[in-house]
Amino acid sequence: MIEDEHGMRLAGQHRYLGTATNNEAEYEALIDGLKAVSKWKPDRLEIFLDSKLVVEQVNGRWRIKEPRLQSLQTKAKELLATFPEVEIKHLERERNKGADALANMALDERVKNTRPAG
Repeated sequence: MIEDEHGMRLAGQHRYLGTATNNEAEYEALIDGLKAVSKWKPDRLEIFLDSKLVVEQVNGRWRIKEPRLQSLQTKAKELLATFPEVEIKHLERERNKGADALANMALDERVKNTRPAG
């Protein structure tokens, strides 16, 4: 979910990832969001994620043991480097209802599309 500095929603997107951990999904959402916001060429980004692990790993404070997360973190860091100023913060899931709703939409659409007709 992308919002301006006043909290107005500029864009929201979702996609089904298949089998993935919560942290993999959080990295994928970060990567997708960075790609989407790049078209606006903002001077400053403030990013809120509800995975403390991903926040701490991207900010370089926690090590990454899982190879899949290392690969995703590398992609995220490459995209983050294209923005002049970025701040990444942890936000409790309860305060991240808009992004949570988008994630649920992706899951709901997948279920709807895999049900047998009839």
